[in-house]
Amino acid sequence: MPAAAASSTSQRLLALLSLMQTNRSWSAPTLAARLEVGERTVRRDVERLRELGYTIDTTRGPEGGYRLAAGESLPPLLLDDEQAVAVTLALQTARLAGAGLDDAAARALLTVTRLLPDRVAQRIARLEVGALTPGSPSTRVQVDPEVLLRIGDAIHRCEELRFDVDRAEEARVASAEHPASTPPPASASPPPRPPRRVEPHHLLLSSGRWYLIGWSDEHDDWRVFRVDRLRLRQHTGRRFEPRAVPGGDPAAFLSARFKGSSGADAWACVGTVELSLPASAVAPFVGDGVVIAVGPERCRVEAGSWSWGSLAASFGRFDAELVAVGPAELIDAFAELARRYARAADRRARPRPVPTSDPGVAVVPQVGHEQDGDRS
Repeated sequence: MPAAAASSTSQRLLALLSLMQTNRSWSAPTLAARLEVGERTVRRDVERLRELGYTIDTTRGPEGGYRLAAGESLPPLLLDDEQAVAVTLALQTARLAGAGLDDAAARALLTVTRLLPDRVAQRIARLEVGALTPGSPSTRVQVDPEVLLRIGDAIHRCEELRFDVDRAEEARVASAEHPASTPPPASASPPPRPPRRVEPHHLLLSSGRWYLIGWSDEHDDWRVFRVDRLRLRQHTGRRFEPRAVPGGDPAAFLSARFKGSSGADAWACVGTVELSLPASAVAPFVGDGVVIAVGPERCRVEAGSWSWGSLAASFGRFDAELVAVGPAELIDAFAELARRYARAADRRARPRPVPTSDPGVAVVPQVGHEQDGDRS
């Protein structure tokens, strides 16, 4: 048999099996129409499936047809571990596509899991992930699928994780984001610390990066870790009782941490301004803010940030005339920024270096930090 014909026959047999998985009786004319072949070909294909070991019952009469016997199913799906992880993650995060595929993706995931070999299916079943927002190619960070599977296993088994945080990677990222800062001399490197111990609870994807939410007995609090910065050690085997994250919603909890909040998923500082720009020009750049048109060339913007100063500065980036509507804290922040920028514009002003252990080195202070190898 020519290779092309063999391929066509194989594809047709798989399609026939898939139709019969619906637990209904199929007449030869109906199957022929669905597969776009003749009834004679359908009868030959049914015999081929029987030769392969599938039990296919035949009923005669006007309502007769072919039916896959109870207990029969499709053959195991031939995917290696990494391919299975890829399919699982794609289906679990399909809701981010915004195409109303939630239910279809859940059913597809159930079907795929049933077709995988037991060893792979059991590991995949433990890999439950949440997602906030999709990431652009520039923000996505590669993570070893085996690491995701191991974390998923630990979450499913309520088993403590031990790991090291890759400080070299954190330093590289910090250097790229803050090139003006000067790293400390090698002799000032902190001594190695013992591995972290965390009770893992949730694995989430946000903006192309994976995060682990876990409870730390050491800090008596919840902690968030960037998965790509974790170097897992062997599980200790210590079991724990699962807890509920504050608020009960892991995605909302992670979103709140990104906003600098330890409670509700809301910015600590929220203010409103009116900008001398059309709403259409502003809306694409306000993130989770709200834009309301108040005229052809004017709009009102409500947005939030973790501090009043950063919120005032974010409004200023639109390079347009604006009026601060409120609250008073935002107006005060604009006044402070105005004074600061005026000093920066004064040529007579000179920056004062921050003293360091090396009298020949001046370090520009950096503002802001994140916990435990978090989001940056």
